[in-house]
Amino acid sequence: MGFARLSALGLAAVVASAPAAAAPHWTVNAAKSRLGFSVQWGASPFTATFRSWKADIAFDPNDLAHSSADVVIDVASETSGDDEADAGVQGAQGFQASQFATARFVTTGIAHKSGDAYVANGKLTIRGITKQVALPFTLAISGDGAHMLGSAEVSRMDFGVGHGGDFGKPTPVAYAVKITVDLVATKGR
Repeated sequence: MGFARLSALGLAAVVASAPAAAAPHWTVNAAKSRLGFSVQWGASPFTATFRSWKADIAFDPNDLAHSSADVVIDVASETSGDDEADAGVQGAQGFQASQFATARFVTTGIAHKSGDAYVANGKLTIRGITKQVALPFTLAISGDGAHMLGSAEVSRMDFGVGHGGDFGKPTPVAYAVKITVDLVATKGR
């Protein structure tokens, strides 16, 4: 075996054994961030946020192959300011928080669209039911800070939310639910 071939094989072995690149980790500032949803309920939209959730984010706009997000939401932390409505949303016909304490979104890939526009494709799990969801978002990065705005529309019926009685119909509560994300984060060092 020639020196050139042996050197090429040696270089290939070193490259193959090198650890995979990792996108930088970002820490979400929960006080400046919001995660919530809205749904048309009768003549008015019902809007709520989650007070408790965690996001594990690794992101590099130049290395989307190693970028990811894993968001876990405490569904019992949902709040709209209407205690009676919140009890229903968190109850048996809603999120069924007593049995399914968390919802989760895990990316399967992140793609750049143009400018500051991206889309996070992933699996959303609510009430133990997992569906593919695309979350379009914009991202502004300035130094070690980032601000992300995004929204996606899902059908509550796909996740068994509001399945009984009048809630199993598209009125008074619409099937379409808009998930909204407004995150402020700092890049780890």
